[in-house]
Amino acid sequence: QQHRGIIDFAVETNESQLASYASTKASFVVGGSAIAGVSLLVSGIGIMNIMLASINERVREIGIRKALGATPFNIFSQFVAEAVTLSLLGGMAGVAVAVAMIAGLGMVLPPGSAPLLAPSAFIVGFAFSVTAGVLAGIYPAVQAAKLDPIEALRFE
Repeated sequence: QQHRGIIDFAVETNESQLASYASTKASFVVGGSAIAGVSLLVSGIGIMNIMLASINERVREIGIRKALGATPFNIFSQFVAEAVTLSLLGGMAGVAVAVAMIAGLGMVLPPGSAPLLAPSAFIVGFAFSVTAGVLAGIYPAVQAAKLDPIEALRFE
């Protein structure tokens, strides 16, 4: 009534900015998760290819071991152990690279704006990389365990 219908004032709240922040944060989480998922898939494929190539190079060794009495479980466990070792080394390398990148960004960025990662993020990332490596190593280990010893000894 005192302004006689003239709108010469405004009321502002931070709700729209908060909603925009939440939307942006959700987009970053989805994008980061997609990148991490693709990275795990690619690393799993890499480990699987390395293991399949290793089996292909060691067919005669597998045949000799089976001819001497190694059970399919012995062969399977050997190749799963190799997959675990590869994925553990890859996970440790990934954590080392992440720590180095965070330290490098801490030196370049202004004080107080350096990125921080919780130790739980490293543990979760390491656990996922090892899990992906183990899952990727199961198929080649099964293929090695299924080799026929006589055919494996004939393989050149």
